[in-house]
Formats: sequence, C-alpha cells, structure tokens
Amino acid sequence: MKHILKMALIPALTLGLAATSAMAEKIPLSDISAYFNDLKRAQTEFTQINADGTISTGTLYLHRPGRIRFEYNPPEESLVIAGGSQVAIFDAKSNTPPEQFPLKRTPLNIILERNVNLTNSKMVVGHQDGGNSTTVIAQDPEHPDYGSIELVFTADPVELRQWVINDGGGSQTTVILGLMERKEKLPASLFSIVVETAKRNK
Repeated sequence: MKHILKMALIPALTLGLAATSAMAEKIPLSDISAYFNDLKRAQTEFTQINADGTISTGTLYLHRPGRIRFEYNPPEESLVIAGGSQVAIFDAKSNTPPEQFPLKRTPLNIILERNVNLTNSKMVVGHQDGGNSTTVIAQDPEHPDYGSIELVFTADPVELRQWVINDGGGSQTTVILGLMERKEKLPASLFSIVVETAKRNK
C-alpha cells in the first residue's frame, strides 16, 4: 500500500481531463494556490494507476488542512488515512496495527497545508501549459529527497484533475480524480487513525 504515495502520469488517461476544446492559457500559480486555500472539504471517486501497472479504484475524502482518506474498492479494500500529522496505511488482509509515518515526509503535505503558497519559487520546480490543462510540479524545498507532486488542473473554473507523486526512490503512481464534490461537513472520524484502529481491533 505504500504505492498510494508514489504516482505516475499516464498520457492516455489525461486525454479526458479537460472539457474545454480551445487552447487555454497557463493557470497562474496564485490562482492555483487560491483554489486549494478555498477547498476545505470534498469527496470524489478516484482511479489509481500503481507503480506496477495495476489499477485500483475508490473514494477519496478531503478535509483541509492536513486530512485525507482513501477508501479502496474490492477486491483491495485497503485504507489510507492522513490525520493528526500522520499517515496510516491499513491492510485489509492483516490484523496488525497500521504502518505510520509523518505526513510532512510525503509530497501530499504540500497541498494539505493550511496555507498553500505555490508562488514560493523554491517550491515549484515546474509550471507548464499542456494545451487544455496546466501542470505544476512541486516539492518541499528543504527536503527534495521526500519526492515531488505533479498536479494537473483544468481552468474555468480551476479544478484539480490528477496528481502524480514521485517518491525519493524513483517510483511513481497516478491518481485520477472525478469531479470534486464540495461538502459543508465531513465526520471527523473519517480522518482519525485512532478511531479506525480501535474499530478494527473490536
């Protein structure tokens, strides 16, 4: 399940990212930062292309800052939660405690921070116009060894469509998102590693 934190761009799947047919201008970093800072709670379906070429699907729940949940569909049925500054990977086939590590050590931390500021030139190492999409590549400027995140957006309005996480070891995994459904509320228990661990120990 570590592959949730390693993401790769699959060109054939990016063809469906944009609904616009006209060539679009590159979305400014300030607009992308504002998009994240306005995105508080959301839910969407996702498709994940793993580093070994296999495909997983599931539901993603987002509660910024600092919280995200990946629920995988059968037959995988695994779970990844980020909350309380930690990431926990629950293996549906094991009764052992989840593997945990600090959120700040993953590129996902960049978009889960309370205040996203991609105009920090040391953070953004790529900003490209893809014709009908904009791609931003970002990393922790103090810890480039943590890997990078490649974010793909469409415009009018700005919408995150896909991300690719490249880990420090050279592995990649892609997550392609459905339409983000913004929510007024999401249960806090969705993002609680303690609650999920207790539930599985009953």
